[in-house]
Amino acid sequence: MGASRSDSDRRIGRRALLVGGAAAAVGTAVLAREELSHLWWRLPGVEKPRTPGAVDFRGAQWLSASSANYRRADRPDDYSIDRVIIHVTQGGFASAVKAFQDPDHKAAAHYIVRQDGHITQMIRELDVAFHAGNREYNERSVGIEHEGFVERRSSFTDAMYASSARLTAGICKRYGIPVDREHIIGHVEVPGTDHTDPGRYWDWDRYMGLVRSAKTTKS
Repeated sequence: MGASRSDSDRRIGRRALLVGGAAAAVGTAVLAREELSHLWWRLPGVEKPRTPGAVDFRGAQWLSASSANYRRADRPDDYSIDRVIIHVTQGGFASAVKAFQDPDHKAAAHYIVRQDGHITQMIRELDVAFHAGNREYNERSVGIEHEGFVERRSSFTDAMYASSARLTAGICKRYGIPVDREHIIGHVEVPGTDHTDPGRYWDWDRYMGLVRSAKTTKS
């Protein structure tokens, strides 16, 4: 499985601390309810309203990962997003979904791309998925799993490349991420990882070309 186990930290009382800090900044002034509402949602680390089942990529299917496999956050307000990390599941789509919904797995990626090009989102992009095996990289990245095996060239289909490229291009547009190999990387390139995905058969030149093309196409 491309995703790695990590990240079990706790953030206690962040909201209270942030609100307290905001109150201190304005002294004893009484904030109007509307003004406070606007200030509240601009404060880093304060959770935004969520719609159950909402997806960040149009056309993706929502299947929720276990809450044990990610940390709720408010990216990019609390953590900047500047990386996309490419993974390979080392198994079928169903087995990846099952693993990401298992609280004992302690790992999951934001997306899974099937060989037929279908995209499933399991974690919102604003949340920190435990997929890279490196806390700093988890906090700054979106993880995309791809159905298949690193040692099977046939795993990486035309439909998968095209669909994944559109997904990555959309992520890059949303967060202003440069489309280059410094910011779109494989799991193997994450510091401290023992994973090898996406492996030697992943065609980076082809993939990056597709991402660039998709990023310049008006949606």
